[in-house]
Amino acid sequence: MRPPPTDLKFGYGTNGFTQHRLTDVLVVLADLGYDGVALTLDHGHLDPYADDLPRRVTALARQLARHGLDVTVETGAPYFLDPWGKHLPTLMSDGSELRVDLLCRALRIAADLGSPTVHLCSGPAPDGLPERDVWKRLAAGVETVLETAEKYGVALAFEPEPYMFVDTVERCLHLAQLVDGHELFGITLDIGHAHCVEKRSLLDCVRQAAPLLRNVQIEDMRRGIHQHLEFGAGEIDFPPVLAALRDLGHRGLVSVEIQGGSLDAPDVARRSIEFLRAAVPTAARQ
Repeated sequence: MRPPPTDLKFGYGTNGFTQHRLTDVLVVLADLGYDGVALTLDHGHLDPYADDLPRRVTALARQLARHGLDVTVETGAPYFLDPWGKHLPTLMSDGSELRVDLLCRALRIAADLGSPTVHLCSGPAPDGLPERDVWKRLAAGVETVLETAEKYGVALAFEPEPYMFVDTVERCLHLAQLVDGHELFGITLDIGHAHCVEKRSLLDCVRQAAPLLRNVQIEDMRRGIHQHLEFGAGEIDFPPVLAALRDLGHRGLVSVEIQGGSLDAPDVARRSIEFLRAAVPTAARQ
């Protein structure tokens, strides 16, 4: 049975505010009227390996509550574990225990912050490994992390990402089957990514992901070019997409992800929320 329509909640990713202290990011987003923040764990804003991590997480939880911001935790910082290898090691790599450890730390942080999800993506497949074995490694790694997810009651929200091993909703759904449809395995749907690489229409991608949809990222993009753009600078028609998310009753954040906007982050965030607010009433009438 389809859930009733619900008002969409908009967030903004901290990976688009790399020139700001995290405390200042929260102030800006709250002042602009955002509902939440998509927090990427990284060296600058919140390092999950910091010696004083418990103190930082406690302080952050208080700041989020003070500003009335929801939060979702993301683990997509590209060089966080390996300064030479983008998104390495992966759950399919030799040395995958480093990625498992990061994801388990992220789940604990998410539980302490009140985030319902932890975002993750596959990264690239190891060179020379048959695809069947890559799937086996990835599923085994996800199952290991799901054991910690069960402990904390936080879901994994797996993102299909262009040019990674899992790059489409269909492949993400296949991974869900490999982990036996675990109740804490879900999908992060990035609207720009779907437009970039999917053969299906964006609305079909939303409908396809809907049963497992936990988290949404949003930005403009051009087909075949993986570049996160401000709204209106790409090709996406957003009102129908927002209408579909709203009508499906999506209750998680819909978070703007424009990593390249950090030097002008407050203005980019302002333009983004103004665009989304203008698009939602149009979407609601369709």
